[in-house]
Amino acid sequence: MNKKELEFIIQNGEGIKTEFKESFDSKNIAKEIVALANSEGGKIFIGISDLGEIKGVKATNKLKSEIQDIARNCDPPITITIKEASTVLIINIEEGINKPYRCSAGFFLRQGANSQKLSTEEIRGFFNKERKILFDEATNTQFSFQNGFDKKKLDNFLSFAKISRVIPERDILKNIGILADNGKFKNAGVLFFCKNVSQFIPQAVVACVLYKGKDKTYIIDKKDFDEDILSNYENSMKFLYTNLKIIYRIEGSGPRKEVFEVPKESLKECLINALAHRDYLEKGARVQIDIFDDRIEISNPGGLIIKEKEFGKRSLSRNPLLFSLMQKADLVEQVGSGINRIMEAMKKAGLKAPVFEFGKFFAVTLFRPNEDEISKIVGKYSPQKTPQKTPQKPTRLEGEMLYIISTNSAITRDEIALRLKLSPETVKEYLAKLKEKGLLKRIGPDKGGHWEATK
Repeated sequence: MNKKELEFIIQNGEGIKTEFKESFDSKNIAKEIVALANSEGGKIFIGISDLGEIKGVKATNKLKSEIQDIARNCDPPITITIKEASTVLIINIEEGINKPYRCSAGFFLRQGANSQKLSTEEIRGFFNKERKILFDEATNTQFSFQNGFDKKKLDNFLSFAKISRVIPERDILKNIGILADNGKFKNAGVLFFCKNVSQFIPQAVVACVLYKGKDKTYIIDKKDFDEDILSNYENSMKFLYTNLKIIYRIEGSGPRKEVFEVPKESLKECLINALAHRDYLEKGARVQIDIFDDRIEISNPGGLIIKEKEFGKRSLSRNPLLFSLMQKADLVEQVGSGINRIMEAMKKAGLKAPVFEFGKFFAVTLFRPNEDEISKIVGKYSPQKTPQKTPQKPTRLEGEMLYIISTNSAITRDEIALRLKLSPETVKEYLAKLKEKGLLKRIGPDKGGHWEATK
C-alpha cells in the first residue's frame, strides 16, 4: 500500500471494510477479524486512532505471530495476511467462505463502521434468511463504467462525504467497497452511482402519493423517483416538504418560527430507514410514501431481522454495505438510534406517538396534527410585538437551491451547479436573488464561510 492510498483511507475514515486501532488488544482484534470475515472482508489498521491520527506501532515478529494465532483460533479458522505501511500494521481479512465465524467472545457482524455482537441463533438466522450473499454486496453483471455509471453521481457522493480525489477513481471505488476485485460493480454501487436505477434494479424506485381524504380513493399527486439513492432521498423529502403544512410558531416574545406540521427529523429518519433496510431481493415491491389528510405512511418491503422485543434498542441492517455508504454521506448518525429519534421528535412536537408495523413489510405511521394540536403548536402572538416583514416567496428553482443549501451549509457554488445541472454563472445570479429576497445569508468570506437559509 503506497502513501497516497493510506492517506485516502485515513481521510475516508472507518467503514464497513476499514477498522482503525490505536494499539494492539487481542480481544478487540479477535472481534474485528470475526466481524469482517462474517461480512465482506476488509482491513484492520493498527497504529491509527479513531480520529485518523497515525500513532504508529512496533511491528515485531512476536506481534505478527500473536495476530496469526488469534485468527487460527477462531471457529472455523480464518486466513489473514499481515503487511506494514510506514509505522502502521495492516491485517487483511478476506470474506469468509464458511460463515458464520466466531471467536472466544462470540459471533460478530460488521454494520457500517461498527462490529455488533449477535447470538448464535441471530447470526445463523441472519445468514440463512439473507441467503449468505447479501444483495448490496453481490456484483451486478449489467452495470459498468461504460453502461450506466454516472461520474457526476460519484462527485455528488464525494461532496456529501467530504472525500477528496487523492487517488485514482477506481481505487476510490474499491476502497469504499463497491468495486469488486474483478472490476465489477456491486449492487450498492449501482444504487449510488447510476443515473437511472430502474434500468438495472427496477424495485429500487421510491413511489410517493398524495391523497385527498383518509383513504386511497382520490389521488391528488403521484411521483415515482428512479435515480440514484441520494437523489431519490432528496426528491422524496422535497415531495414531503411540498405537500405538508408550515406552521408559524411563537417562542416567547421573539419572532415567529416556521416549523413543519410533522418534524423534519422524523420524516428524514423514516425515509432513510426505508432506503437502507429494505429487502432489495423482493422485486415486486417499492419503498412507498403515502400522504393522507391525517397521517403519513412510509413503508418498505422486508420485516425486522432482530427480535421484536429489541426493536429500538439494536440495529441490524440487511444491507450493511449500503448502510455504510449512507453513513459516509452523513445521512445516518449513530447505529440503532434512528427509531428513538423519530419517537422523541414526535413527542417534542406534541404529536401522537408513531405506530410501527412489522411483517413482510416494515411500516411507520406519523400522525399529522389536528386543529387543536396545531393551535397548541402555534401559540399566541404577543400583542406588543409588530409582526416581521415576510420574505418574498422563492420560485421552484430557488426552493430547490435553498433545500440543497439547508443540507450542506458549506456547499460551494460549483457544487450547487453540479447538483442542479446549471452553469456556475446561473447559480451566482440565483444566489444573488435569494439574498435580495431575504431568504439567504452568507456568513463569513467566500472561502471558509458558509450559507444560512433564513427561511
